[in-house]
Amino acid sequence: MRNTARPVTGLATGGSATPTPSAGATDDGPDSGSREETGNLGAADPKTATGGGIDLSIWQLQEPVGSSGSPNTVSPSQLQSGYQNDYIYTDTDGALTFWSPEQGVTTPNSKYPRSELREMDPGGGSANWSLSGTHRMSATLRVISVSKKVCVGQIHLGEGGSSTKPLLELYYSANGDITLGTENSPEGGQTQHSVGNVPVGEKWSYTIGVSGGDTIDLTVNGSTTHYPIADSFKSYKQYFKAGAYNQSASGDSSKGAKVAFYSLDVSHG
Repeated sequence: MRNTARPVTGLATGGSATPTPSAGATDDGPDSGSREETGNLGAADPKTATGGGIDLSIWQLQEPVGSSGSPNTVSPSQLQSGYQNDYIYTDTDGALTFWSPEQGVTTPNSKYPRSELREMDPGGGSANWSLSGTHRMSATLRVISVSKKVCVGQIHLGEGGSSTKPLLELYYSANGDITLGTENSPEGGQTQHSVGNVPVGEKWSYTIGVSGGDTIDLTVNGSTTHYPIADSFKSYKQYFKAGAYNQSASGDSSKGAKVAFYSLDVSHG
């Protein structure tokens, strides 16, 4: 945990002087509701982040706190206004840093807590894009600490059916292994692909995306691989997620995953 208040990196445009996170979000998108402010506000300063800052105008945060089955969420405008606490903050090196303890509130569809961003439309609604076209999310990051394994990026199923599964998840393990999990179908089952190894604490980069409506594209530190998308996913819209989605849970709030992002960019075409 940290005790020193620092501004969250982002674009200092819009937002409220006293942001109030909401509660009740699931993997399927934001929900309504509110709670008392737990973050400390600071002047958002994009100059503090390596690479010129992270645009928080298209991201909603889900925190590992709230009521049972209903984690708190923080809107894009609130994040841009400098929202921060122990679960999201700008570290001394300018990195947007996420902390997800093993003990925390989860969504109804997961047993693991997270401090994770969910992609939003520029207009403020939940992002839901078709598999057709080309869609990319690129990040430079380092995993500062992790108990067992943490998901640092996802493409998640949105509208189009009842599934709450991801299309893919990018995992980082405590031994430095980087693994891509591709979902076998909207009903579940995941195939693991080993895609690299980076020691804990060292920077690395990834790009996850889809192209042509039928192919997953992954680049890790310049090495690119491709994976087919099953037809059963094609009725679903998609959205990106990034941050620290812990893959272990316990009663110990001192254990968990801490992930620092130095850049995070999304493109659609």
